[in-house]
Amino acid sequence: MRVLAAMSGGVDSAVAAARAVDAGHDVVGVHLALSRMPGTLRTGSRGCCTIEDSMDAQRAASALGIPYYVWDFSARFKEDVVDDFVAEYQAGRTPNPCMRCNERIKFAALLEKALALGFDAVCTGHYASIVTGADGARELHRSAAWAKDQSYVLGVLTAEQLEHAMFPLGATPSKDEVRAEAAARGLTVAQKPDSYDICFIPDGDTRGWLADRVGAEPGSVVERDGTVVGEHEGATGYTVGQRRGLHLGRPAPDGKPRFVLEIRPKDNTVVVGPKEALDVRSMAGSRFTWAGTAPVDPAESFACDVQIRAHADPVSATARVADGELVIDVDEPLSGVAPGQTAVVYVGTRVLGQCTIDRTVSAVPAAV
Repeated sequence: MRVLAAMSGGVDSAVAAARAVDAGHDVVGVHLALSRMPGTLRTGSRGCCTIEDSMDAQRAASALGIPYYVWDFSARFKEDVVDDFVAEYQAGRTPNPCMRCNERIKFAALLEKALALGFDAVCTGHYASIVTGADGARELHRSAAWAKDQSYVLGVLTAEQLEHAMFPLGATPSKDEVRAEAAARGLTVAQKPDSYDICFIPDGDTRGWLADRVGAEPGSVVERDGTVVGEHEGATGYTVGQRRGLHLGRPAPDGKPRFVLEIRPKDNTVVVGPKEALDVRSMAGSRFTWAGTAPVDPAESFACDVQIRAHADPVSATARVADGELVIDVDEPLSGVAPGQTAVVYVGTRVLGQCTIDRTVSAVPAAV
């Protein structure tokens, strides 16, 4: 096959490209230039879009003997990921930009261009597996290395996108093995540290970054019954589950710490309450997709596991489609679920689908 290898400049994508070459495919490497923000390009930036990364990707491609290009997707990235991130926070939600990047850039914009140029598949260094099901359709599954498994951030992929996706690292038992393979191949990125944090916020200060772009208007911090207990300096600086930095003006009657339960952008209010009030029993979202073949009757409840963060443990649940939403009821209360997060639904190791959470139902009455 003609394979386009997305090369971030890290060890995983370099080894994935090498394995595609070993498999006999006609491989071309491409690095995506995603940001024009000066801070993200400098040496020492904690994201994955630096000039160094581009050079590391080029060196890896040269070592593999494959053509290499840099494609400028910065305008699309700003519109589909950065602007979406800001809009979600302004709406009081907690977005996951990595999910949006996979959905709209790496497996939408990139795949669209790859197919237009005659490529058969896009290869990445994600730790996930693709399995052909009994019906002949491709399914997305967890990787062999559960500690490194990245199937969660790929949960946004559709059946059509899975048809053209390739994850050569899916069966690899550990990241150490990938690094050892890179060293044996003479790849200079063998011991390169993993990128972390949000790539377009290079210093990791999300609160300050948002304040610079949307402003920070003071407002009230209230209990669930409406009692004002403090003031905030900008609602976009808070996330559901946050405890530190609330600066409450009065202690809670029960003497217990308070946590952020809800952000209400319409009246610029932050709602706080006891830790147990973070527990939810149900979540739902209208923006949902299926990764591969959908359930025969999505309106009929089915048993599943749900995962709400990239590194969270999956929890048992039941799910169904009702009134245009994917509704997920967890068997045991789940803490700290925020609108804007992505709920990925699994059946065994298979990713069945996902939704962006629009609303949650608390497991604890407001009177508590």
